[in-house]
Amino acid sequence: MPSMPMMPSAADASQAAFPGAPGAAASTSSSNTKNSKKKRFVRTAGGQVWEDPSLAEWDPNDFRIFCGDLGNEVNDDVLTRAFSKYGSFQKAKVVRDHRSNKSKGYGFVSFKDPQDFVRALHEMNGKYVGNRPIKLRRSNWKEREITSVKKKIKEKRKMGLKV
Repeated sequence: MPSMPMMPSAADASQAAFPGAPGAAASTSSSNTKNSKKKRFVRTAGGQVWEDPSLAEWDPNDFRIFCGDLGNEVNDDVLTRAFSKYGSFQKAKVVRDHRSNKSKGYGFVSFKDPQDFVRALHEMNGKYVGNRPIKLRRSNWKEREITSVKKKIKEKRKMGLKV
């Protein structure tokens, strides 16, 4: 028996033409559940691939600074106080060991405005935060996304380089 092509019903056509129609709300809510799925942050570095759920806490369009050589006494509040003088400062986070809760000696600071990001990078590099002068670098968190890494590998292969 030949199959007949499916034609949209009158209800489907009215929902498409009138998004505020009663039946349209049901289709919108089902698409919202699909969009409300948690985004996965798959990372790669050092030949390892892992999922990092802590990246969900950060703004995906921020400008982030890596803060190295932090002392054990530096916590999120101390780092926040050091960088809060910049207007577009968003968040500061010191990375800690999960078992002992000791500082790993580095952290990250996030800015919304690129001018504040550059000013903070130049002004705060080498300044004392806690008992040590901090070393600041531009964070490379976006470069570790699995899609970015695969794209770079593909470009290198296209150029004839061994990967």
